Amino acid sequence: MTTLTLAARDSATMLRRNLRRMVRYPSLTLSLLGMPAIFLLLFVVVLGGTLGGGLGGDRGDYLTYVVPGIVLMTVAGTAQGAAITVAMDMTQGIIARFRTMSIARGAVLTGHVAAAVVQAVVGVAVILGVALALGFRPTAGPLEWLALLGLLAAVVFALTWLCVALGLVASTVESASNLPMPIVLLPFLGSGFVPTDSMPAAVRVFAEHQPFTPIIETIRGLLTGTPIGTSAAVALAWCAVIALGGHLWARRRYDRETR
Repeated sequence: MTTLTLAARDSATMLRRNLRRMVRYPSLTLSLLGMPAIFLLLFVVVLGGTLGGGLGGDRGDYLTYVVPGIVLMTVAGTAQGAAITVAMDMTQGIIARFRTMSIARGAVLTGHVAAAVVQAVVGVAVILGVALALGFRPTAGPLEWLALLGLLAAVVFALTWLCVALGLVASTVESASNLPMPIVLLPFLGSGFVPTDSMPAAVRVFAEHQPFTPIIETIRGLLTGTPIGTSAAVALAWCAVIALGGHLWARRRYDRETR
């Protein structure tokens, strides 16, 4: 076998390991998948009437507006879970055992990233199912759904590498769960829940130029047919920068910790 084939085989083994961990720790999985659904119900059922009126519509209009932000929050939450599982490996001595085995060095981290992608797909499916039950009716066609799937894969890939690096930096599992928290909450400071033009000037400048706003606007455009403009290109550029930075940081930290 070639080196690339061996690395792919080892990464697949680590992926299976992390998927089994999700079953073994259902509380973590249910928390990461359930919290976005709770936020969706809270903002639509409890606050949707008032917030929808602020947008010039009703509860249904606000449901259509808020779903992209909740979808992105779901993806960010699964990336946060990767930080926790990486920290568990680093603090419980598992990595020391892997060092004694003949496996590709990068397979451990790749397995965490691949598992997060799988978990994100499940999480987004759950959120969209809840949204459909509440009355959400996307207008996306087959091409838009494929583009949405590709965008979400790029986002979760980028955020997971960043959170893997944060999990390697954390000294405890508890701190690993807290370090990525700003990433999960960042949609609130973007266009995920209210339009940016309704914010104070200083907050609006940050909201319009932070990474999540173009991602949310692209998701919204693909799902509901609103104009996307340059948001897709900016979103993919942010994903590339975050993925590259997170990957290099994670690999450097991992090599240092396992040397």
